[in-house]
Amino acid sequence: MDINEIIRPHAEATYQSELEFLRENDDKPRPQNWVLSPWAVVQYLLGGKFKGFEIEPKYYGSRRLMEVAVATLATDRALLLLGVPGTAKTWVSEHLAAAISGDSTLLVQGTAGMNEEQIRYGWNYAKLLSEGPSKGAIVHSPIMTAMQNGKIARIEELTRIPSDVQDSLITLLSEKVLPIPELATEVAARKGFNIIATANDRDKGVNELSSALRRRFNTVVLPVPSNFEEEVKIVQNRVEKIGKSLDLPVELAPIQEIQRLVTIFRELRNGVTEDGKTKLKSPTSTLSTAEAISVINNGQALAAHFGNGILKSNDLAASLTGAIVKDPTQDKIIWIEYLETVVKERESWTDLYKACREMLS
Repeated sequence: MDINEIIRPHAEATYQSELEFLRENDDKPRPQNWVLSPWAVVQYLLGGKFKGFEIEPKYYGSRRLMEVAVATLATDRALLLLGVPGTAKTWVSEHLAAAISGDSTLLVQGTAGMNEEQIRYGWNYAKLLSEGPSKGAIVHSPIMTAMQNGKIARIEELTRIPSDVQDSLITLLSEKVLPIPELATEVAARKGFNIIATANDRDKGVNELSSALRRRFNTVVLPVPSNFEEEVKIVQNRVEKIGKSLDLPVELAPIQEIQRLVTIFRELRNGVTEDGKTKLKSPTSTLSTAEAISVINNGQALAAHFGNGILKSNDLAASLTGAIVKDPTQDKIIWIEYLETVVKERESWTDLYKACREMLS
């Protein structure tokens, strides 16, 4: 299938030219079965010019954090990316896997109803009944495939997985083998194998990691963007990328609308206005950078299909209210108070105030 027909291509497909250029020009030592050296992986993540070739930044933040994450994956320790929702944990894990293994698809999605088979292996029951336990009857999990091929496996939302299923990772991470007792054999991990897991501590369905399992991970905490300019840049770049994949004109999202949205999110998230003069109540919603991107994209779609083609305050207000008001009682009161005490008082924000109040009426 043509990559242009896919809504969200995998990282290794979207950034194929960058990965190929780095691979061809990377002269630093590479761990066995790594596509790029650790230095080149960090260069791919943070972007910049390399031998005259422009690498697009995938992560905006501390270089040292990314160096620690990549160095962890070059050892026998697994990597746990921890942070509140919307801090690019999934995004970083996907790009790390793409740069290290050339394959980000070996993914296990953590859920409350997950069982051990999805981490270890399952069985093709038709073959199991006809042949009995055999190698041909085994259904490989993404982790089993990663072990056999010396690649990176990803586990999303590790703390959503029930505790007893989580602990099935302990032997796998400490011994680097996956026992198959039904066949009296085991799968030994090839060099290059490792696991990147993501987790957040805001999820109501959190299952705490046992101390035994947590010791098998090196934890890197991904923070929210440190300043206004950095967050605006992240939203602007991601909105442009997603807009292109949805065939939305790039001029749909004026920078001033992105700046207003980021200002609102940061102020409500931090509980104080940007100038530090007014204390605010924070809603129950996380108001993450990822949600800001979603609000702008929804506004773009409204402007493109039901407006005059340019994102305006009424397009922004429609999605903004839904992002903030998760609890219809508590959050609505907080949002109205913010509109009356902050948004209404800003001279250039009158249009946004009126649009948001209209959505609440």
